[in-house]
Formats: sequence, structure tokens, C-alpha cells
Amino acid sequence: MDAVTLWFVTGSQHLYGPETLRQVADHAGQVAKGLDASPEIPVKVIAKPVMTDPAAIRHLCREAEADPNCAGLILWMHTFSPAKMWIGGLHGFRKPLAHLHTQFHRELPWSSIDMNFMNLHQAAHGDREAGHLHTRLGLAREVVVGHWSDARVQGQLGDWARAATAWHDWQGARFARFGDNMREVSVTDGDKVSAETTFGFSVNGYGVGDLVARMNDVTDAEVDQLCAVYEATYAVTASLRRGGAQHASLREGARIELALRGFLVEGGFRGFTTTFEDLHGLPQLPGLAVQRLMADGYGFGAEGDWKMAALLRWSKVAAKGLPGGTSFMEDYTYHLPEGETAQVLGAHMLEICPSIADGQPRLEVHPLGIGGKADPVRLVFDAGTGPAINVSLVDLGHRFRLIVSEVDAVRPAQPLPNLPVARALWTVRPNFETGVAAWIYAGGAHHTVYSTQLTTRHFRDLAEVAGIECLVIDADTRLNQFRDALRWNEAAYRR
Repeated sequence: MDAVTLWFVTGSQHLYGPETLRQVADHAGQVAKGLDASPEIPVKVIAKPVMTDPAAIRHLCREAEADPNCAGLILWMHTFSPAKMWIGGLHGFRKPLAHLHTQFHRELPWSSIDMNFMNLHQAAHGDREAGHLHTRLGLAREVVVGHWSDARVQGQLGDWARAATAWHDWQGARFARFGDNMREVSVTDGDKVSAETTFGFSVNGYGVGDLVARMNDVTDAEVDQLCAVYEATYAVTASLRRGGAQHASLREGARIELALRGFLVEGGFRGFTTTFEDLHGLPQLPGLAVQRLMADGYGFGAEGDWKMAALLRWSKVAAKGLPGGTSFMEDYTYHLPEGETAQVLGAHMLEICPSIADGQPRLEVHPLGIGGKADPVRLVFDAGTGPAINVSLVDLGHRFRLIVSEVDAVRPAQPLPNLPVARALWTVRPNFETGVAAWIYAGGAHHTVYSTQLTTRHFRDLAEVAGIECLVIDADTRLNQFRDALRWNEAAYRR
């Protein structure tokens, strides 16, 4: 996020004279400086000149569109800024927008307030004028209300800023698919042309042979160096350590990681997919390599699931610097004890990100019953506990849908000594029956992005910017109302 900026744009007009405009500019600069210094906002906020006429507004908006570092605009009408002045600039504007409804002062100066003060501090109705036009233009935007110095206001702006920055990262992003999606599977497939049109990223296929060829170029010295990193970072089982009976498996895992990482870096890719049905030339299914690349911020989708690869990358960028972790995930199996709260055990064959681990992951090797290859190395761990979300991006054929399920991660009641994969255990809000039924009615995938860092609001902001539907399953969900919303949304979002 270091190079990314948000532009703070303040509206006024020439009616109030140069002295008032000077004060507006001074106040705007102080607000922008305060937001820029806030720990809640992860990117730089830059104050732009006060906008007072249509030509200047049009020029600024075109400049923002063309600036490769500008992720979006924060708009504030300090005084009354006639909204028709903004039509030329905002009509068709594509970058994210936040409308900050605030005022410079916190309290009214009861004993000294006069009409000069009133004319200077007019956001109460200036922002309403702006909001009317934004609605009439159909602008997707986040409306944040409250004093600009409040932690709550800065936190809401920060959430939007994370969504805007991750959206910025998507524009022109490239995702690589090694092989196709798992054969005959519906939800991992989709329309990549529509996705690029809607979201701005591209997805293209590459042969596994390209990866194998790069593996052949990896040197033993490079493998030695990476194996040393493994031993210093993880709890490596004895058989995988240097001199152990299965050390060769660890070296193959390292060789795969070096080749895969080199391929992604050289091609400028921000995520990738693999599938166990296309492993020709690979000695083992990539497991450890995928886990470590996810931990470094790459998006990933198993079985060719490019939508999850892209969504995970978006989530990694949005979550940067927040406590917790974010991973590719799959709803795998259930714990349904009679008379007790049902639980979902989430895992995958190998590919769960260690950012969600509770404690140091263990580096192990175990048989894998599919793929027909050698036993792969992988990181094994239990995920941490606390509030989390599962998010799915699905292609409905004529449009995309984002589905967010709020959950609570818990500890297993008993050890899992024979389950050699990374895993998370959670309960579903508002309850298992309602939450799971709503997910299925919505067409949610079995693959998700699982996060203890991000919240529903981040993904609502994503859906708003993208112009797609967002369905939320939370503690307030009622199944009949949810099913009604599905019917209404089908009409509202059909293009």
C-alpha cells in the first residue's frame, strides 16, 4: 500500500469570496492531515485544491482516473457547492468514492456564532446537495457520517480505504491457471471475460510443463538454502530434516516452491490456481509452496478456482497490517451432536494459509489419496479462535454474487492426531440450520476466503464498487426474509 494514495477533495463555490475560500482550504488541509495521520487509514491521504467550478472538477476527476497511484476520492462539501458543477467530473467516474459528511468544528460557539460562521460551515446542507446528485447519477460510494477526528469515523474510512486499495490492486492484475478447473465441477468454472469487464483482472491458462521446466533450472544450492529456511521457521518432523529418510520429499517441495515463485514473479502474477487432475511432470501436488505463497500475499484457488484466487488476493491486500489471518478455505465436514451446537470443520487437501495458524505450524509429509503422485509435504496446524467470516464469489451466468457468512471459530473439543492437514473449526451464525440453508439457497461455493482480519463491511464496500450483489448471513438472518431478498435482488441486479 506504500505507493497508493487517496485524494481528499473539498467542494465550495466562489459566492463566498476569497477569504472564506482561504479558510475552507486551510480547514480541508487540516482534515486531510488528520486522516493521513490516523492509524486506522492504511494509505496516504493527500489534500487537493478546493473545487469551485465545473472545469476544475472535471479536470481533477480525469486526473484522478489517469493517476496510477490514486485509489479513490474522499469528497467533502465544506460549504454549499452546487452539485450540477460536479456532473461533468463524476458522471462515469470509475474509481472508488467515499463521501465524508463532517464539519471542521466539533461544537457550536454558542456565544459568538454569527452569519459569517454559518456561511463558512455549511456541510450540513452542502453534503445533502452532493448526496442528491450522487444518488441521481447512480454513483457507488461509501457515506461516512460524523466528526472527522472520531476514531469511529476514521475506522469506517479505513475499512473503505482498504477495500479501495485492494480494488486498485485488481485493476490490470494477472492470475495464472496451471491446468483447467476440476473436471465436471460447476462452481469453480465461470466467465473470465465477464470477470475482467466487471472486476478489472485477467485470468489465463499456462501449461504445467512450463512449471516443470522451471523446476529443472532450480539449483541444489537454492534448494539447500530454502530447506534451511523451512527448518528455522517451522516445527519440521525428524524424517524431513537433513539426513532424514524423507528429506528428499522436502527438497522436492522446495524445488516446486522456487519454480512456482519464480514463474509468478517473472510474469507479474498476483495469484494462481492448480488442480490435482493436471500434475504431469510434477513429483508431488504443490502443498507447502501454495501455503507459503499465500502467506506472502498471493491469491490461490484449488482445482482451478480462479474466482477464489482473485478474491483471496483482494482480501490479502485489504487485510495488510491487520491482526489475524486470511486463507483459502473449504467447508469439509460437520460435527452434528444431538442437543449441542453444530460445528463445521474447514480444511483442504493441503492448501490452507499459515497466517491463520494458532502457534507454530508443523512441517510434515503424509500420503494423499488423490493425484497419483508422491506423498506431498505440507504445513499442519489448528487455526485460531474468535470471530471470522467465510466469503464466496460466484458466477450466476448473467452476473456475479458475493456471499458473506459470519462465523465464530472455536477449538476442537478433542485432539485430531490422524488428520494430517491444516484446519479450522467454526460455528455458523445465526445457527447451523439457518446459516447453511441460506448459503445453499444463495448458491454459495464450497470454496471460500476465510478471514479473521476482515469484516462484512470490507466486502460490502467491494460489492458496492464493483456494482454486484452482496448477501450477508449473520446473527440477524431470517431464512424466509433471506429467500425473499434473493428474489428481489434477481430483479434489481439483472442487467
